[in-house]
Amino acid sequence: MQDKQVVKQLIAGVDEVGRGPLAGAVVAAVVILNPDKPILGLADSKTLSEKRREQLAELIREQALAWALGRAEVSEIDSINILQASLLAMQRAVEQLSIVPELVLVDGNKCPRLAYPTQAIVQGDKTIPAISAASILAKVVRDNEMVEWDKIYPDYGFAQHKGYPTKAHISALQHYGVTPIHRRSFAPVKACLEKA
Repeated sequence: MQDKQVVKQLIAGVDEVGRGPLAGAVVAAVVILNPDKPILGLADSKTLSEKRREQLAELIREQALAWALGRAEVSEIDSINILQASLLAMQRAVEQLSIVPELVLVDGNKCPRLAYPTQAIVQGDKTIPAISAASILAKVVRDNEMVEWDKIYPDYGFAQHKGYPTKAHISALQHYGVTPIHRRSFAPVKACLEKA
């Protein structure tokens, strides 16, 4: 910790993306915004268009005082469950920060284990700019990963549904079987494995 600079009154916002999908990692981001460089248009990532998210993600990376990513892989999700994996991804993101935050605000109703004062805020991605920024970064990173997976497993439609359990995804799962990036502990995937 010796080279981390302590900055007072700075709030880190944390959010994760990817609890609901049947495939892919869960990705978390943490952002400490620069009070001198406010970013207009921050909102819950799910309410923004893909193009707008990409634009805002670029601004966040350029203008935030600090940001970092964390993740939990499919094998971890299957072994410790999605809630614990989400908290682990958030913890990993915060541990990557180059600045020590005074307070960490987490979207949701549970906090990861952190060495800093931490507070959970339900729907924080709608009301706290730093959490909104984190949700945007995490979603852009995870969505882009799913587009890359789509090139490797083109029959599943990952570029469209990003791993969420849409009708098309369930149908592909039943038709083509389970890939290495599917979460085996999730009911629709487990059902396919049991049939096989």
